Order: sequence, then C-alpha cells, then structure tokens
Amino acid sequence: MNLTRREFLLAGLSALTFAILGKSLRGLTKERSETELDLIPPSPDTLLLRFVAVADTGAGNEGQYAVGRAIARYHEQNPFDLVLLAGDNIYNHGEIEKIERVFEQPYRSLLDAQVKFYACLGNHDIKTNNGNDQVQYPGFNMQGRYYSLRRDQVEFFVLDTNRNADWPSQLPWLETQLQQSDAPWKIVMGHHPLYTSGLHLGSRFLRRKLMPLFLEYGVSLYINGHNHNYERSQTIGNTTYLTCGAGSKTRRVGRSSWTARSASQLSFAAVEIYSDRLHITGIDQNNRTFDRGAISL
Repeated sequence: MNLTRREFLLAGLSALTFAILGKSLRGLTKERSETELDLIPPSPDTLLLRFVAVADTGAGNEGQYAVGRAIARYHEQNPFDLVLLAGDNIYNHGEIEKIERVFEQPYRSLLDAQVKFYACLGNHDIKTNNGNDQVQYPGFNMQGRYYSLRRDQVEFFVLDTNRNADWPSQLPWLETQLQQSDAPWKIVMGHHPLYTSGLHLGSRFLRRKLMPLFLEYGVSLYINGHNHNYERSQTIGNTTYLTCGAGSKTRRVGRSSWTARSASQLSFAAVEIYSDRLHITGIDQNNRTFDRGAISL
C-alpha cells in the first residue's frame, strides 16, 4: 500500500504518541523538583521576545483581577508588550457589553502601558453572534477568526479551534502559512487542548488535524486554555503543549505520563525566547514561580 507523505507522518506520529503514553517516557517525564527549577541557566544570547499567555479569563471575578495584578507586577520587573489570550475571554456567553468589567478594568495598567493583547475564540465566546463581536473588538487585535503575527524571529499562528470553525479554509491556510514562514520559532495558539490532564479531555479531532503539521513544519509550542489549570507537557514530536487556563478560576488537574508540570492554581505563563532556546515560567497570583521549563530550538 502506498502512503502519501502526510499519511506517513501521521502514522509515524501515532506510533510516537503510543510509545510516549505506553512507556511513560521513563526518564523523560520526571517532574523537576523545586530545587531543580533553578538549574535551567539563563541563555547567554540576547532576549528576542518576552510575552505572557493566559486563558479563561473573562469572569470579571476576584480571581481574574488577582491574576491581572500579578501580570502587571511581572510587567513592572520584566517588561513585555504582548499578551496572548487563549479564549473564553468573556463569560458566560461572549457578551461584548461585559468588555469593560472582564477586560478593560482588570488589565487597565497594562493597556495604559501600550501592551497589546491578541485573542482567540473559546467555546463560551461563540455563544453570542458566533464571536463576531469579539473579532471586531479593537482591544483583542484579531485580524479574523484565525490569523498570524510576526515578532522578530517568532511567528504566531492563532486558530479558531471550535467545532464550528471553518476547517476547510483554516487548515490549508495554516499549512501554507507554516510552509512559507522562515521564522525559527513557530508558536500556535488555540482555545482547546490537544494534550491535557484536566477535566476536558484532549481533542482527538485536533490531534488528527494539527499534529502532522506541527511535526512537518517544526512548531515548537502550542498554547491553549479550556481547562482551568496550568499544565506543561514534555516535548511530543517537535512540540510542547502548554495549558494556561487558570486566568480567573481553577479546577483540579491530574498528571499524565507526558506531563512535565501541572498545577491547580490561579496563574499565567511567561515565555522568554532566545535564539537557541525558549523558557516557560509558571507564575501564580502572588507572583510566585512554581514551574520553569526550557525548549531547545
């Protein structure tokens, strides 16, 4: 039987995933201890980009405001001008009339400092007008339901991962964009997880659609929300999977064979990118660091 290149990659990826889950990655899935967090040395290279990622923020509750204050404090000590919002930006039904309470007020100091937020659509966001009000809202800087943005040597690809997304158009767009990109660092963001130990299971649909592209075109990081917890995976194929959905509330999270770190606490992720490596830091609402990980290019 002759296999196309895509079918060959998908078959190989399925075998790789089975091996990872079946053998528990043995030595590769050891969670770093608190003392080991400090063993990741700073890169001697110049910092290319620093940004923050957070999701499931739009509750307008004290949890969201606490995380907002923590991000602002982090910004004061570690300047950045980019925040990724990985969906569920407005609870419970994506009503744009709530935008002041769930976005403009909790992040006022960041917005005043000219920090730009780039959002994607979560499942709650599409309950009103299919999310079109959010797509058109200037503060979310969405160039459509899916779009890309480039910063230096880093290119971001932002997806609509909802079931009613226009996959017949979005998927070829993503492949073309990845194929044409000369960015050494490629990062994809969508609301729904591919790998997770939280309440909502990882999407087989998304794994089938996206993982062959991630493998073929060297996507280093996938960022999502949906589960109200923090979780960083070991590298699977080329890609690390990062859930940062504890932006306003939390749920319990477990641990899988491929999990590097998981935590059920209000938090956000800070990402620093150098020419040769990417650093991920998990930071809670009290600005305490509870996770550090590194990805080599």
